[in-house]
Amino acid sequence: MKISSIPLDKAVVDGPIDAFSRALLGDSPSLAEVLEYLASLRTADPRYRYLCTLDDAGQCRYTSMHASDDARIALYEDEEPATPEDALAARERSLAHVIAQLENSSHRLEWTALAGTLLCNDADIEALVAANAAPDLIVDAVVCVQQVPVDRDDLLIAALPNGYFSADWDLFQNHALIRHLQERYDYHLFGLGASWLGFQRDSAPSPVQANALVADLQRVYAAGTDVTWSQLAATLATRTTLLLGYTEDFSEQLP
Repeated sequence: MKISSIPLDKAVVDGPIDAFSRALLGDSPSLAEVLEYLASLRTADPRYRYLCTLDDAGQCRYTSMHASDDARIALYEDEEPATPEDALAARERSLAHVIAQLENSSHRLEWTALAGTLLCNDADIEALVAANAAPDLIVDAVVCVQQVPVDRDDLLIAALPNGYFSADWDLFQNHALIRHLQERYDYHLFGLGASWLGFQRDSAPSPVQANALVADLQRVYAAGTDVTWSQLAATLATRTTLLLGYTEDFSEQLP
């Protein structure tokens, strides 16, 4: 894996995401390598939390720009930043605004509101099994790492809002999912792609925990066969990571 740091002036101009972009991981890194690098960053500078891209970083950025125009979170400033430092400050103001909206009770959703709201089919649930068994399938050849000034992992989603199309889970639905997985199962968000979310916990869940998690997921995805969901439970009981699709036809992102 090749690690390339991104200085602030380059991040502001070229991203590849925005002023929070801090490193590119090249040469087709494995998910294990990406997670090891994120852990090293957290140890080196615990003031920040870190979010990486997963599948199709370019599309992820594109749909995030459109998702950020949602009237519930949009923040427009009249003046263009004069310096990279000004651009970073503007980005931080935008982040704070999105976080405030996520915490606003009028927008906040509960986990139970997600049931049946994502347009998916049996092939998507089969893709959940495939991606969780072989997570490198949803890691791009180049991964961008974002350094985000938030004090909770669930708020990382505010740095890269997504779920732009009507058949996708939007920012607030994704945040409800993220909070539930963190609070009930101790899975913490680490990655976001054009169609997939990545979570990690300190140790693999027990079979009982994996079955309870899958029962929750089966209710909200509302697709797939019992056999497929049982396969997912067996897979998750052997891994510390969890990969979930959040867009229509998320299975199509798998090679």
